[in-house]
Amino acid sequence: MGEEELDDYESTLELALVQEYKAVVGMFDFAVETDRRFYLANDVAVEVRSNATPTLLEVTLHDAWVWDMYRAARFVPSVRILTFRDVNIERLPKEDLQPS
Repeated sequence: MGEEELDDYESTLELALVQEYKAVVGMFDFAVETDRRFYLANDVAVEVRSNATPTLLEVTLHDAWVWDMYRAARFVPSVRILTFRDVNIERLPKEDLQPS
């Protein structure tokens, strides 16, 4: 496979991932971003695991979708993330809560 074919293949995978994201984002309550991955989830729990610096965070997600174009299955029942880095957690707006 040549470089151009590989680029085309990755572009096709990425476009399919974006389309899947748009189709499923309304099913989830939270968007979670770490330095390594992006997730959608319906339940998020964060626990501080150390009082030292740097602080270790344990983030547990349930009923999740993983942004990763190389995964065969992006829907997962649970995810456990251990990190010393920043984690961004946002509650996603629901369509019925947005003004018309």
